[in-house]
Amino acid sequence: MARKIYTDQEINELVLELKPLSVDWRSVFPIRKTDVNITQIVDCIGSNKHRFQLQLRQNTSNPLNFCVTLGFFPESSNELFRLRRYDGKYHEHSNPIEKVRRFYNFHIHIATERYQQFGTKEEDKYAIVTDRYSNYEGALKCLFEDCNFQIPQDPQLNLV
Repeated sequence: MARKIYTDQEINELVLELKPLSVDWRSVFPIRKTDVNITQIVDCIGSNKHRFQLQLRQNTSNPLNFCVTLGFFPESSNELFRLRRYDGKYHEHSNPIEKVRRFYNFHIHIATERYQQFGTKEEDKYAIVTDRYSNYEGALKCLFEDCNFQIPQDPQLNLV
């Protein structure tokens, strides 16, 4: 079966759907540590009953190497569709449709209809440079703000 192509409007509606987190969301979902990364997977159900997942990763030796991702699981699917991804300043990126060649900075990946149709199976390939954050904690805060998370008082944003 062909993978559904989401319109930019559908993507925006998913991003803006209210996503409540429990007060103890940090302790409920286990943190995994390896020699290289600290990771955490956080699941939540949105106000419209969509299944969302946060994938949090921070490199243990390079503080600029991190990735904070929001995805959702389409109905009757276990394949994550990445809506937003907030990356650190540890690799080069380019936007092939726009012919933007290599930039190296903090950037936010955004799922778009155009990149789904482009055929790379990277719905969130398009990215924009940002100065809204300069570390993992800032990226997570931006994702929470941009993607309509309802977070408890005094959230613990650090993985480390």
